[in-house]
Amino acid sequence: MTINNDINQIEIEDFLKSWKDGVIDIGRASEEGNNYQEKAKDFIEKHYAFDLGKVLFKPTYTNEIVFRNNPKAALSYFIGNDISEDSGFALKPWRVITTSDINILMEDNLCAVMGVLKLKSYNADEEDKIAFTFILVRNNAEIKIKIHHSSALR
Repeated sequence: MTINNDINQIEIEDFLKSWKDGVIDIGRASEEGNNYQEKAKDFIEKHYAFDLGKVLFKPTYTNEIVFRNNPKAALSYFIGNDISEDSGFALKPWRVITTSDINILMEDNLCAVMGVLKLKSYNADEEDKIAFTFILVRNNAEIKIKIHHSSALR
C-alpha cells in the first residue's frame, strides 16, 4: 500500500462528481426498489478511506452522535437504520447536487478541498446548502476521503 497525496485538480473534480453521483444513485436505487444497501456499501468503500486506517467523518445532519468514524456508522448516516437519528441522507432522494465556491489546497502531503454543496430533492423547490471540507488521500490509483466535515448553511 502506497499512500501519497499527489492529486491534481482534474482528479479532484472527477472525485467530487463521483461522490455527488454516488449519493444520487443510492437514493434512486431506493426509489426504484433496487438494492440501495449494497450500492451504499460500495459508495462508502469507493469514496472513504476506511480500508487504509482511521477516517474522521462529521456528517451534516447529526446532533446526538456527532461523528461517524467507522464504516457501519457511515452507512447508517447515508441509509439509516443503526443510529436512531439517521434517516438516510442519501435516501432523501436528491435530484441534483451541484458544487460551488470550490477551494483546493495542495501542500506537501496535504490535499484539501472545501466548498458548498447545493442539494435539490425531488420533493422540494428549495435547495439545501452545505459547506464541506474533504481531506483526500491517494492509494495507488484510488482517491478517497480521510477527513469529511460538513455543516448546513442557513
